[in-house]
Amino acid sequence: MSTPAPACPQCSLEETHLQGEHYVCDVCGYEWPADLADMPPTEDIVRDANGVTLTNGDTIIMIKDLKVKGSSTTLKVGAKIKNIRLGGGDHPIEAGGYMLKAEFVRKA
Repeated sequence: MSTPAPACPQCSLEETHLQGEHYVCDVCGYEWPADLADMPPTEDIVRDANGVTLTNGDTIIMIKDLKVKGSSTTLKVGAKIKNIRLGGGDHPIEAGGYMLKAEFVRKA
């Protein structure tokens, strides 16, 4: 019985297959070497819109107006948010009670 292919490191879906010496994700097309599939997952690195690595306690600045779901509040461009916390998932930044995607912020 063959072992199942690992989940994609980029989109975390399990629709992957082995193609030569690389695993390929059928959904997003991401490719990674088969020998890396046996390594334990590393800590997720969160990068802002400019590619700078974010850490807990950083100060960020909004680069786009964002409407807050379920509220009439809008986070404006240039708003500075201090002391962020990083988590996982689709919205890795927790800032002032808001969950944000890293693509809409830059490090101050």
